[in-house]
Amino acid sequence: MEEAGIDLLTPMIVQLGFGGVAGLAVGYAIKKLLKLVVLLIGVFFLGLAYLKYVGLIEIHFDKLSEAFNQLAEKILGGGLALPNILSTNLPAVGGFAAGFVMGFKKG
Repeated sequence: MEEAGIDLLTPMIVQLGFGGVAGLAVGYAIKKLLKLVVLLIGVFFLGLAYLKYVGLIEIHFDKLSEAFNQLAEKILGGGLALPNILSTNLPAVGGFAAGFVMGFKKG
C-alpha cells in the first residue's frame, strides 16, 4: 500500500524538481539579460542626446513616441493562451514559477 503512494508521488516530485531548477536558471538569465538591455538602451539614448546637443541630428519626439506606442501595443496585445499552457503540466509549471521567482531575485 505504501509502495503505491510512493510510485504516484515520484513523477510529481521529479516534475517539481526539474521545473524548479529550470525556472531558477531561466529567471536568473532573464534578469541578467534585462540588466544588459537596459544598460544598452541607456547608452543609446545618451548617444542620441549627445548627437542632438552637438547639432549632428534632429530628433522628432512625436514620431519617436508614436513608434514606442506601436511597439508597446504589439508586445502587450499579443496575448498568449496562458490557461492552456499552465494547465498542461501543473506540477512542472508550479515548480518552474517558484524557481523563476527565486532566480530572478538572485540575478
